Amino acid sequence: MSKAIYVATTEPNSGKSIMSLGLMQLLLGKTAKVGYFRPIIDDYAKDSIDNHIDTVLTYFEVDQKFEDAFAYTRSQVVQLKNMDKDNEILGHIIDKYKAIEDRFDFVLVEGTDFSGEGAIIEWDINVLIAKNLGIPAAIVANGVAKPLQELVGNLYLAYDSFTEKGVEVLLAVANKVQPENLKQVVTGLKKKLPEKVLVGAIPLNTVLGSPTIQEISQHLSGKVLFGSDYLNNQVGGFSVGAMQLRNYITHLKKDSLVITPGDRADIILGALQANISSNYPNLSGIILTGGLLPEEPIIKLIEGLSDIIPIISVADGTFSVTNRIGTIKPRIYADNKEKIITSIQEFEKHVPVNELAERLITFQAEGITPRMFQYNLLKRAKSIKKHIVLPEGSDQRILMAAKKLLDLNAVRITLLGDPKLIEAKITELDLNWDTANLNIIDPKSSPNFLDYANTLYKLRKDKNVNLAMAKDLMEDVSYYGTMMVYKGHADGMVSGAVHTTQHTIRPALQFIKTRPAVSIVSSVFFMCLPNRVTIFGDCAINPNPTAEQLAEIAISSAATSIAFGIEPKIAMLSYSSGSSGVGADVDKVRTATEIIRRKRPDLKVEGPIQYDAAVDINVGRSKLPDSQVAGQASVFIFPDLNTGNNTYKAVQRETGALAIGPMLQGLNRPVNDLSRGCTVDDIFNTVIITAIQAQDL
Repeated sequence: MSKAIYVATTEPNSGKSIMSLGLMQLLLGKTAKVGYFRPIIDDYAKDSIDNHIDTVLTYFEVDQKFEDAFAYTRSQVVQLKNMDKDNEILGHIIDKYKAIEDRFDFVLVEGTDFSGEGAIIEWDINVLIAKNLGIPAAIVANGVAKPLQELVGNLYLAYDSFTEKGVEVLLAVANKVQPENLKQVVTGLKKKLPEKVLVGAIPLNTVLGSPTIQEISQHLSGKVLFGSDYLNNQVGGFSVGAMQLRNYITHLKKDSLVITPGDRADIILGALQANISSNYPNLSGIILTGGLLPEEPIIKLIEGLSDIIPIISVADGTFSVTNRIGTIKPRIYADNKEKIITSIQEFEKHVPVNELAERLITFQAEGITPRMFQYNLLKRAKSIKKHIVLPEGSDQRILMAAKKLLDLNAVRITLLGDPKLIEAKITELDLNWDTANLNIIDPKSSPNFLDYANTLYKLRKDKNVNLAMAKDLMEDVSYYGTMMVYKGHADGMVSGAVHTTQHTIRPALQFIKTRPAVSIVSSVFFMCLPNRVTIFGDCAINPNPTAEQLAEIAISSAATSIAFGIEPKIAMLSYSSGSSGVGADVDKVRTATEIIRRKRPDLKVEGPIQYDAAVDINVGRSKLPDSQVAGQASVFIFPDLNTGNNTYKAVQRETGALAIGPMLQGLNRPVNDLSRGCTVDDIFNTVIITAIQAQDL
């Protein structure tokens, strides 16, 4: 079952609350624990809370604190965006959502309200959030005063915006539609939207569309004089009591709100009498304007009445009050059970709830976004904290990444190098690091130096390595760090910011060696593209693998893909697709594909296949119409190092993709290489994946 759904609206006052309330009721009937999350809420007054959150948490008795149910207020988002901190915004939203997801079986996520400063950017933000949370959407549009073509068009544009970014839309609803137009709207939506999108049309409802006395009182900063038990009375209309009583009472209508100056005792008493008379309609309440209160005898008379409608005193004058009441947008409050129940009933009556529940149960997200991938990596690393050794301890980038990792409590770190030099560098960089809690080892003066040298000698003596040579080698940080991993004194090693790939991995190949049944060490990059994460291999180690080696690289890459939460759909890349190409290079890829299918018939693999056919669904269907991989590949295996290395760098530079890696596959213990041009983020991410590799051993 999908873990969440995102409720989004196309414009202000679309009636998003009816969707949220209806969905909560639906979900609670299907699963035990449903959480609620609003990424961005309107600014709220001090000593108060957001009404949407309060209503949902209170009515459905959701076990959540208010502050845990949202990430930002609107003004906070605007401020951060003005500081170009979009990544920080998205990262915090994911963190807050994931905390709720961990506690509940399902999460209802409600988008923004399109009001106030920053409204112009809200639509893109909603799409971006839904995409990065990896959840489907339900969209709602306001049908008031809109021609059919415009209403349907608005919902289609919303659908198109989400699907263009890879967000599946499960439900599209037109709200506040005139009852006589419901069938016409549903028919129009079904014609315009794909068959897989469920549609609904909810009629304009006077109960939901009218404010309550409580809302009016709050809007006017009123003081309740009488009838506090009836503040949820719905206001069906309002009129000003300025004429003689005998003339005014003829204008009273059902659920009318009477507006009159506080010194008009005749209007006040006449309205109260009309409310209890069988000859006049029931009223919703009375607003007394001008800050005037009835005289004491009138107050006493009112107090003696048995059935008193709400009477509210406000400071403003009659004209101002009348205009302000007309601008009130009704809301649903936690204590207004009538509105909540009406909302749920309208949703269940006019939305295909059974089909929606089935879609939610069977929904599977396609792929994973870079943001969510990185979040999951960090979360996994922190779940079982591992010890990683960084041999290049005096490099500025290494130190900055290590500080970040330790601040996040993601791993334990050991730095190799001269302690005085490293501490001086930390001071120079102003990293605010307590070096007393920092583990720094100088290989030459380490208590383990002789033991490590003797171990290396025993492991390599058949390769003509004597003890003196072993001691010399052990002074090298790459050998020392690798020996820490071999001896179990560290769980993994990351190096290469200063040293070459050969210098970094040679010790690992010499004595950590490959896993059983693995004959070749290979590498992969996690390519974090704008809308998905894919795996590229081998782009760093093997110059010209044979067909057998290519097959093993693909199988290892598939295992890596599964380990990191990506469904493997393997594209064995070549300059031709299917059976059309000939020549030694394409034959090697074809043979490798056949080997994979023989060894691992459970894997989805296609080869030879060109890159465009592997990533573009239309090209893939054209060239390989029966393929399970074409157009949707997630693991790309390149025929040689020249192709792989150039392609990953081209994709990285031209698309702005984040390339995490290379991550080495096939070793008994994790040792990973960095590029000498790596950034702090590259180091951070490589340490994280190394720690996760260590968890799986």
